Amino acid sequence: MTGKKAATLNQRIRADLESRILSGQWEPGFRIPYEHELMEQYGCSRMTVNKVLTALAESGMIERRRRAGSFVARQPPHLEQVALEIPDIAMAVQARGHVYGYQLLERAYRLPREHVAEETALSGSEKLLAIRCLHLADGRPLALEHRLISPVGVPEVLEVNFETTAPGSWLLQNVSWTRAQHRISAWGADEAAATLLQVKPGTACLVIDRLTWRGEQPITCVRQMFLGDAYDLVARFSPGAR
Repeated sequence: MTGKKAATLNQRIRADLESRILSGQWEPGFRIPYEHELMEQYGCSRMTVNKVLTALAESGMIERRRRAGSFVARQPPHLEQVALEIPDIAMAVQARGHVYGYQLLERAYRLPREHVAEETALSGSEKLLAIRCLHLADGRPLALEHRLISPVGVPEVLEVNFETTAPGSWLLQNVSWTRAQHRISAWGADEAAATLLQVKPGTACLVIDRLTWRGEQPITCVRQMFLGDAYDLVARFSPGAR
């Protein structure tokens, strides 16, 4: 795929180290291999290794201690627990026996709007990749998506062609994440959304707003508007669960 071909050695090393941390293979307090060990393992320069470790430290995933090395960070107690999964809409549609479709409606590279907190939190004063797209099932509209991705947190995203690949699917397959925040609401489709979803204005829709982080770096925020009669939100829990 385009994104994988464009991935640099720096990005591949970071993804490899992150996967070991997030999978639990390297537990909190585990000492990351020394720089010279990583240089030998990946066949790269000290500068490349240092950039990767610096990025991981800035994201909050590791701690760098002078003369002692780098260690997997111990998670602070206030971190949120993800109560809902982040679904791959394409896979979910196909799993139900339907044909998935995708249309890219708009792609822009722009500055965040200063009055929108989610946008400024995503990249500060840097530009954002803004994508508007439509998800379909059996050729009929299922959901309208507005997504912003931070090139600060995901630099390789600028090399990806989203003409045929949904951004959410690409992110789940290529970018690790550590926590997410969901806000769920019910809306009546306005005229613009109703036109794209091929329904009457005011039709009931389930709206999911999600902000996703990698360590302390927000990487993407998205608003997905699903047709109300085509999407079920299910949460599983047990007595005493938090």
